[in-house]
Amino acid sequence: MPSGGVFRGSVNLKYVKLGYQYLVNHFLTLLLVPVMAATALELGRLGPGELVSLWRSLELDLVHILCSAFLVVFVGTVYVRERPRPVYLVDYACYKPPPSCRVPFATFMEHTRLISDDEKSVRFQTRILERSGLGEDTCLPPANHYIPPNPSMEASRAEAQLVIFSAIDDLVRRTGLKPKDIDILVVNCSLFSPTPSLSAMIINKYKLRNNIRSFNLSGMGCSAGLISIDLARDMLQLCTRTRTRWWCRRRSSRPTSTRGAGGTCCCPTACSGWARRRSCCRTGGARRGAPSTGCRLVHVVRTHKGADDRAYRCVYQEEDEQGYSGISLSKELMAIAGDALKSNITTMGQLVLPMSEQLLFFFRLVGRKLINKSWKPYIPDFKLAFEHFCIHAGGRAVIDELQKNLQLSPRHVEASRMTLHRFGNTSSSSLWYELAYIEAKGRMRRGDRVWQIGFGSGFKCNSAVWKCLRTIKTPTNGPWDDCIDRYPVDIPEVVKL
Repeated sequence: MPSGGVFRGSVNLKYVKLGYQYLVNHFLTLLLVPVMAATALELGRLGPGELVSLWRSLELDLVHILCSAFLVVFVGTVYVRERPRPVYLVDYACYKPPPSCRVPFATFMEHTRLISDDEKSVRFQTRILERSGLGEDTCLPPANHYIPPNPSMEASRAEAQLVIFSAIDDLVRRTGLKPKDIDILVVNCSLFSPTPSLSAMIINKYKLRNNIRSFNLSGMGCSAGLISIDLARDMLQLCTRTRTRWWCRRRSSRPTSTRGAGGTCCCPTACSGWARRRSCCRTGGARRGAPSTGCRLVHVVRTHKGADDRAYRCVYQEEDEQGYSGISLSKELMAIAGDALKSNITTMGQLVLPMSEQLLFFFRLVGRKLINKSWKPYIPDFKLAFEHFCIHAGGRAVIDELQKNLQLSPRHVEASRMTLHRFGNTSSSSLWYELAYIEAKGRMRRGDRVWQIGFGSGFKCNSAVWKCLRTIKTPTNGPWDDCIDRYPVDIPEVVKL
């Protein structure tokens, strides 16, 4: 227990900081209010005759008044037409695998031992699973339930059709949209890129219009979801119709082999979940879009470190000595991810942080340059800018590192940890399962701001900011509807198998 003096000192320091933040963030208001009050008092002292004399002294004629009015209308019209139109998230749907795809720890380890005769590889997979933060309810695609797994083109295509079409059907049912209403289609999948493309498969299934703008992204890694958001936003800005909508699908299945003995090769089934997400967005005026939408897209910031050879090869798809394909993860991955995050939040901070935090960061930076280089850099308090954080659930280490660097509380990273525990590493779609978790807990209120952060091979760090336009009612048909009452759960550091 801290002593009374220390406690009072910490409380006083807290109130000093709150006072500083209020003073800086409302500086213009505090400056203008006295000026406006003094002006109003001065005008109140003047009589009607003096006010008329003041107006006549301006020597304004009808031509000046009309020209001024025309200039104001012209500038206002140009501003309204040229400013970026808001983009709204109408709805989204997350696919929930059936119980038959569930893979408990015992089943996974049994299959691993039946597939591999290399005891070193089995121990490697065991260590990964014990420290992964996964739960007993994570699932894998049907092809991975075979012994040995059958990651064929046919199986991957059947899996894509099952999950994509299920998610689209759910989204169409919830929004009441007709396939003919869709103007833009964006699809992304990191590793499975067949011909015809997945976007063509969707167009064929739902008989979309022949003039639809379709995009199929592949090889973009776990941050591809936010890249799709950015692409869709740019495309929506180019459209002249405010009714334009788009669908976007995130996919995490990896049709790669689950065998291999390389110690640096992370076998997909050891850390991957199985899930998909589809969303529907629109652009338009606030009056027309806001009532029927849940969130408005505020910012998208993308950072790419691909020019650095270390960053480019830190997440690399390749074959091992035995010819088995997998994803090689460099030991420098976390350091590279931290550098990419630093660049990303430097840009993001200028857009979202209150002026009080930006001034503290600036003063500390100047102090380190001119006074004492040993001063620690000031870490801005992003909790002042966001109420909710959706961190890519790529693994426990990723969540731990961001929680430490951004000084977040366990509640801020709860959605990310529980998503990893329930659904596993679902690649870029994990951000939307985390958002669904927040909504299922009834925590999404009007005016809340959500920060989505994703990492991907290349190396990329992308982030998006959404603002909630209305209080979200607890959904009854989401991916968490049958288990949300059990969460949050305690996740031990190591699960002994």
